[in-house]
Amino acid sequence: MILYIRLLKESFAFAINALKSNKLRTLLSLLGVTVGIFSIIAVLAAVDSMKKNIVDSLDGMDRNTIYLFDGSFGPTDVPRWKKEQFPNVNYEEFQFLKKSVNNIDKISYNFFTQSQSIKFEDNTVNSIEIKLSTEEFFEIEPFKVEKGRLFNEAESNSGTSVIVLGNEVAEGLFNGNEAIGKQIRLYGQKYTVIGVLKKMGENMIGGSNDVAVFIPVNNIRKLYGENSNLFKPIIIIKPKSDVDVEEFKAELANKLRNYRGIKPDDINNFFVNILSGFTDFIDDIVGQMNIFGWMISGFSLLVGGFGIANIMFVSVKERTNLIGIQKALGAKNKFILFQFLFEAVILAMFGGLFGIVLVWIIAMILTSALDFEFVLSAFNILLGSGLSVLIGLISGILPAISASKLDPVEAIRTGM
Repeated sequence: MILYIRLLKESFAFAINALKSNKLRTLLSLLGVTVGIFSIIAVLAAVDSMKKNIVDSLDGMDRNTIYLFDGSFGPTDVPRWKKEQFPNVNYEEFQFLKKSVNNIDKISYNFFTQSQSIKFEDNTVNSIEIKLSTEEFFEIEPFKVEKGRLFNEAESNSGTSVIVLGNEVAEGLFNGNEAIGKQIRLYGQKYTVIGVLKKMGENMIGGSNDVAVFIPVNNIRKLYGENSNLFKPIIIIKPKSDVDVEEFKAELANKLRNYRGIKPDDINNFFVNILSGFTDFIDDIVGQMNIFGWMISGFSLLVGGFGIANIMFVSVKERTNLIGIQKALGAKNKFILFQFLFEAVILAMFGGLFGIVLVWIIAMILTSALDFEFVLSAFNILLGSGLSVLIGLISGILPAISASKLDPVEAIRTGM
């Protein structure tokens, strides 16, 4: 055992000296592996970062939350022309489902709409996300109030002209002054501010509640009616925690089919979208991106591997005479094999290390510049290191074997 440890130590030292004596060649050999490892780890880190930000943005929301409307979160077999004929869900259907479907924890009626500008005296804040809902929506999504309160059931049902502001909207309109009780203008109407939310940060599936305002949906229904092209009605449902979600979806669909009078042979003219289905869809996209990244990066690694193999063959040829002398002095084939194999592995490891460090530097810069957290996980670091070693072994094995099998007499004669 001690003999093998000594052999490994001497082979390692010999390889390091060989790399030091050919600095330019070593640097050029590193570049191929560096680019390859950088490509793979950069893609994996970007995909992991995207997935983490999506998961964080869904944190606090029930993954079984259902979005009922005429659109689908993911791919569907229903033709586009047929989907365009589907009717919108409406407030009467919301009330019917609220009363008739079992095991509903919370249910909310919402309008999704375009961004708007909002004004208070001479101050205007643009591109504000308008969230129109019944009061139950505040119990489906997580909200924290900094000042004031959220609108209640009575205000929701009557469509009172009240508004709750996101943190950045309140700051933009009032510059740190008191917002509660003030009246702002939106849709040509005056709304009384009753609450300001705590700062929540950005997410990747619906902007940020910091730049949103919340109004009772019935207020807008009174102004624009149910069928305005400006608004997309959606019913959001949170089932009870102990319910079988598939059975719940089936009951929900059957109730709405009966209410709409859909014939048994006809397809649903609505979609029951579940939030976990959206995350599964995201996982599929992430998986495809990973595969695509591996395919592209694989070519870079292949080029890097060929570069190391080529350099190692050149190194064997240059040191043929030295190999012959070593073997004539009693060096074993294993010593020669390990000597060149270590050289190839060290080359690849340094290349991989540079690639990982480069990804880390770029991730830090982008995180600071874009306000988006890029993640370089320990798994990706270990993966990059492991791939580097593997590339070194594969690229160096043939040159190392050819060096170890040289005849000492022929090697000395060839090198002279």
